[in-house]
Amino acid sequence: MHLKLGETSAIVISSPEIAKEVLGTQDPTFAERSGNMSSKIVWYNHTDIAFSPYNDYWRQMRKICMLEFLSSNRLDRLLPLEPMRAAFGKICKDKDTMVKLFQEGVILAAGFELADLFPSFKLLRLFSSNKVKLWAMRRKLDPILDEIIDEHKANLVRMKKDNEVLDQAESIRRGNGELGNEDLVDVFLRDIFSAGTNPPSSTIDWAMVELIRNPRVMAKAQAEVREIFEGLEIIDDTDLQRLKYLKMVMKENLRMHTLVPLVPRASRKDSEINGYFIPANAKVLVNAWEMCRDPKYWTNPESFKPERFENNGMDFTGNGHFEYTPFGSGSRMCPGTTFAIAGVELILAQLLYNFNWKLPEGINADNLDKTEKSGITASRKENLYVIATFYDP
Repeated sequence: MHLKLGETSAIVISSPEIAKEVLGTQDPTFAERSGNMSSKIVWYNHTDIAFSPYNDYWRQMRKICMLEFLSSNRLDRLLPLEPMRAAFGKICKDKDTMVKLFQEGVILAAGFELADLFPSFKLLRLFSSNKVKLWAMRRKLDPILDEIIDEHKANLVRMKKDNEVLDQAESIRRGNGELGNEDLVDVFLRDIFSAGTNPPSSTIDWAMVELIRNPRVMAKAQAEVREIFEGLEIIDDTDLQRLKYLKMVMKENLRMHTLVPLVPRASRKDSEINGYFIPANAKVLVNAWEMCRDPKYWTNPESFKPERFENNGMDFTGNGHFEYTPFGSGSRMCPGTTFAIAGVELILAQLLYNFNWKLPEGINADNLDKTEKSGITASRKENLYVIATFYDP
């Protein structure tokens, strides 16, 4: 579908076959990231790995991310720890404020501005209410992140064996050439903090909503977790890999509640897809939400059925199955996928193991509101209130 938005063109891809062209066959042609005025403010003038232009700088950032921060070896070392501690080293005293500011930024960054639709009218950039709100958010958020990073730097020697991600950043700063400077590494750390805050919490929230709404699935997932975790003091990757049904629950959860429902890309040059001409610099939006609910590929797509992923070979990369791309696919796929999934699975498994869950009196599970917030990520609009009772084996 072609949309003419002011002076800009937007191409919406809702077919897995065409998505394969964009995310696979012609990936380099559509590897540019489509941003806007708001996202430039939130993500530091697009110097972060998510919105950086497709160039040597981005390639180096992604290489560092994949090989240094989010490699399998590093993940194995972090899994016994709480995911938040892996990033912060300890609990952040301003965590509630920080999470609220991250969520505010995600909502504001998704909004369309007239300046984005009519880029030739430079004066429009001067009359933006979002711009004022976003800079106000940045002025509150940056000091919190600066304090976290600076405090950890000051304790590097004392905490040498226990400082996880920030230690790795210091190593990169000392030895990685053009990216070995303070500003860029700090931007990268902010990327990790923001990506590790809103998306995981939203994923867990949606998972609990679906489990509460589907008691059969809840009972089956809890039985598996309690059987495998029984008597264990430390949970590692080996234990998580045994949770076959929980992994299916996670896949089904991300099918129904894809956190980035419209994957934003842009064409780097004139090209052709399925016989249609795509001009250079056109915005290309891959409609992952629609493809994950297409009845051509999914039986009863509105039903929460984790068993649909049993022995079907689908993973989170989209390779070979472009009807399922919850983290994107190709060169711009989320580099933190493995890290994020492991962290969310660990938290969800612990919630299911340690507690029994039910809704407050008078609330029907079928009536739980599943309305989504506006924003880049599809978080749930209403808070979930449930009663937890401790499980005593």
